[in-house]
Amino acid sequence: MKLFRFIISRVFFKNIFYIICFTLIVAFTIFFGLGFVTQHNNYVKVPKLFGLNISKATEAAKNKSLNIIILDSAKFNSNYKPLTVLEQFPKQDREVKKGRKIYLTLNPVGYKKMKVPNVIQITLRNAETLLSAVGFEVGELIYKDNIGKDMVLEIRHEGKKIEPGHTLQQRKKIDLVLGNGKK
Repeated sequence: MKLFRFIISRVFFKNIFYIICFTLIVAFTIFFGLGFVTQHNNYVKVPKLFGLNISKATEAAKNKSLNIIILDSAKFNSNYKPLTVLEQFPKQDREVKKGRKIYLTLNPVGYKKMKVPNVIQITLRNAETLLSAVGFEVGELIYKDNIGKDMVLEIRHEGKKIEPGHTLQQRKKIDLVLGNGKK
């Protein structure tokens, strides 16, 4: 009985009214305040950065109040100059908010450096496969008197003998000294 009297009392309805008013004020503040704080409907278009060098791309992004994050690229593309933007995310003309991070993939300064694999005492065919798999090109084939026909006796780069494990840039030509099958 006391509960029923309390529910129909003036104090109960007064508290319900205060709760509803407080909830509406909080909801109104969140709804309109959140849009203001998150800069709702305040966008900029991402500029075209593909093909630009890094300094021009950074300048173009700063003019639009965008932040640049540079991702390293291991694949050198000889069709573009070093430190040229090869990819960007988000793509051009997308609408983003000011201060958004734009991720750029750049063309490296040169080909990646790799260790020359050990191709000594293996056949020419296997050596060509192994060198091309690592990213080197087979240059001049020099034959020497040796019983092992087409057996790699030594490796050279630009006329100098090099040892397996020597570090060279990819796409460099490696000359092979081979046996000719004669004693």
